[in-house]
Amino acid sequence: MAVRLPRLGRRRALQSAAAGAVALALLLWWLLPIGDDESPHGPVTFATGVPTGVYETYGKMLRRDLARDLPGLDVTLQRSKGSPDNVRRLAEGRATFAIAATDAVEAYRKQGGKGAERLRACARLYDDYMQLVVPRGSRVRSTRDLKNLRVGVGEDDSGVQLIARSLLKAAGLDMDKNVTAVREGIDRMPALLKEGKLDAFFWSGGLPTTAVRTLAEDFPIRLVQLGDLIGPLHSQGGVTRYYRAAAVPADAYADMRQKDAIKTIAVPNLLVTTDRVDPALAEAVTRTVIENRDRIGSKVHAAQKVDLRTAIFTDPLELHEGAARYYRSVKP
Repeated sequence: MAVRLPRLGRRRALQSAAAGAVALALLLWWLLPIGDDESPHGPVTFATGVPTGVYETYGKMLRRDLARDLPGLDVTLQRSKGSPDNVRRLAEGRATFAIAATDAVEAYRKQGGKGAERLRACARLYDDYMQLVVPRGSRVRSTRDLKNLRVGVGEDDSGVQLIARSLLKAAGLDMDKNVTAVREGIDRMPALLKEGKLDAFFWSGGLPTTAVRTLAEDFPIRLVQLGDLIGPLHSQGGVTRYYRAAAVPADAYADMRQKDAIKTIAVPNLLVTTDRVDPALAEAVTRTVIENRDRIGSKVHAAQKVDLRTAIFTDPLELHEGAARYYRSVKP
């Protein structure tokens, strides 16, 4: 015959079982990972640049770090012609994030480009340095000496070409009339110079640029100073206000064997997105960019310049809501 528990005993047994269930639930909550369902997930497209350029290398390094920090994301790298192309892809909804130089961003806004009002920034990254590369024995000593020569100016829709056109104008030259403009990217210009099919080429990128460094290893080249163009450049107004005087350190390219720093101009790069992007995603990506500065910088030396104190200065774009949330969370 079954033994009937007193009513009070049954109640205590039920209470003990409920308390045990609560304790077990708390233990599981403590032991199991949480927040996975809330972390950003889904497809993300990152527009980079031309093969062998710094933008593409940066994108590859960032994709690796995002895979570790945000495993729910499916990051696709999208090659492009450079900053102007990247800005357009973002504004038209064909990319989620991209690197773009401030002059290209401002030019798109000033031209009233479609979706320009939706552009937002997550961080100021590093500066691109304009580099005018010539064979070591070239007679070219300034941009003015490029008249009637074959000059690589970057692909159409590239940031290089945007700056090169302004530099040539500052030197009193018209890119469409006074030089033979060869519209190729950094993936082709070094080989063309080496083959004698170019007399010089412009490049805008972080230091050192792999393609330029590789060229210097087996072909004698040097950089031409651009410092004498700062005044005439700024007098043009418009996007040239984003160009600052700078110098390429003498040891930036060891195989060039240049004794002194080369005066040039530099322009800041931004990590750009749009207001379509969810704040949680923008916050998480910004965190990965800032906190992995040294890791990315091991391959993209320019990325070591990313600094929490300057990252928020993203003129001409306002910070994305999610990026601003990240900076507030780490503010001392």
